[in-house]
Amino acid sequence: MSEPIVDSSGNIFSDLGYPPEEAAILQMRADLMADLRKFIKAKKLTQAKAAEMLGVSQSRVSDLVRGKWEKFSLEMLIILATKAGMHVTLKTAA
Repeated sequence: MSEPIVDSSGNIFSDLGYPPEEAAILQMRADLMADLRKFIKAKKLTQAKAAEMLGVSQSRVSDLVRGKWEKFSLEMLIILATKAGMHVTLKTAA
């Protein structure tokens, strides 16, 4: 017997059972990391060039590109996105 298919709430972390406040932060971190990876790929930056631009070590860029989300706080990801020239905003919805 197979598991029933359930529609996503729009936040995978909520769907996985994280408390709402934690799921919101995890989703923001995941979104920012994805945006930063897309930026690095679109600009065809090497990890060394991306590190120079973002003001971090190449190993930090490697962690970012490999999706090691546990190594980045939301605050750090906002700083990196801003250094990349992105405009980061927070939107709320009821």
